[in-house]
Amino acid sequence: AASRNNGVGMDGVATDVRIMAIRCVPDGDERDKDVANSIRYAVDNGAKIINMSFGKKYSWDKKVVDDAVKYAESKGVLLIHAAGNDGVNIDEVAHYPSKKFEGKGEAPNFMDVGALSWQPDDKIVAPFSNYGKKTVDIFSPGVDIYSTTPKNEYKDASGTSMASPVAAGVAAVLKSYYPDLTPAQIKKILVKSSVKDYKGKKVVKPGTKDELVKFEKLSKHAGIVNLYEAVKMAEKYSKTKT
Repeated sequence: AASRNNGVGMDGVATDVRIMAIRCVPDGDERDKDVANSIRYAVDNGAKIINMSFGKKYSWDKKVVDDAVKYAESKGVLLIHAAGNDGVNIDEVAHYPSKKFEGKGEAPNFMDVGALSWQPDDKIVAPFSNYGKKTVDIFSPGVDIYSTTPKNEYKDASGTSMASPVAAGVAAVLKSYYPDLTPAQIKKILVKSSVKDYKGKKVVKPGTKDELVKFEKLSKHAGIVNLYEAVKMAEKYSKTKT
């Protein structure tokens, strides 16, 4: 949400928004009740897009988180979650919070985001990024992202914790211009408008040194988030719905 064109720091993805900063992660893995309470607090205080740049391998009380995710969906709130930085397949290795509900089904208002590098061709995917053909919805820039730090400073940072806010920023732009869009609609637009330039191309599989796989093996839609294309699609979508 950094101000654009002011010559200070960086240009944000979505500037006409307000940030509600919530710390739900203590010094160590967050507890499930911390995650659930943070989601509910954000929803109750007006959040429309929630970025979740955190994750863990265990969930002792998943139902309480699932209930909070369902509560957010009932209030029209989209959750965007960092896929994690272990270079593993999260279709097979658990990474919480998860869009998959305990028992059956999955949340329509929940997205998992993998990280891209700035490097071209087969090194486009960040080597640390988690991936998953059934779980990761989209990829977004997440390496050497210039951002704010404590004490009024700036620095480059990397991780899916940087990629997730980029996607959340795009979602926030759509919500700003088209407030009637539901979480499921925004998710659909982000996915369908994503750039498919790397579909069919081989990239280095995260967590390996040089193993090549097709880009579409790493996520559901083989897409890279794109604000310009998302806004164009949202404009068409809003006109067809009026």
